[in-house]
Amino acid sequence: MVTAAPGEDRSPALALVNTRRLTAAGQVDDLASPGAATDWLRRHGLAAAVSGPDELGRLTDLRAAVRELLAALADGRAPEATAVDTVNAAARADAAAPRLTWRNGPVREWHSTRPGSADAAVAALARDAIEVVGGELGPLVRPCEAHGCIRYYVREHARRRWCSTTCGDRVRAARHHRLVVEQREGSR
Repeated sequence: MVTAAPGEDRSPALALVNTRRLTAAGQVDDLASPGAATDWLRRHGLAAAVSGPDELGRLTDLRAAVRELLAALADGRAPEATAVDTVNAAARADAAAPRLTWRNGPVREWHSTRPGSADAAVAALARDAIEVVGGELGPLVRPCEAHGCIRYYVREHARRRWCSTTCGDRVRAARHHRLVVEQREGSR
């Protein structure tokens, strides 16, 4: 099991972007099949089944669009128009309405008109992406600076540069190795 990047617990859209990543063994895709995508959705509180390649394609297209939005935000540029269109269309895939519940105080929740459908899951992820990009988390979302890492995280501390301790350790080990090699070459 991969350690969640900071912020994934607060944003399923951020977790969605990080379902594709690079490891020492190669590229990993948590949405490689409808069954894997269904498992991922359920682990993230979206009780929906991805029944075939069309629904899987909508989910992976949304992932690519949200990744483009986050990259544009981090780079300080406008995203590709198709990414914005994809997220907006996905957000409209299922009608939802706010509902007030009370758990130790007021809580606003969005409830689908078609709970458990793939449309409801895709729409919830798209709405979360819109909240992240347009909300208070947006300026904090950053790409991991470790070489070979393609994940995003919420940078809650000014000194944080990596999505996980694994990436940070890899960067520090590479830096140490480079210094050792330079010292050896300098002593010749």
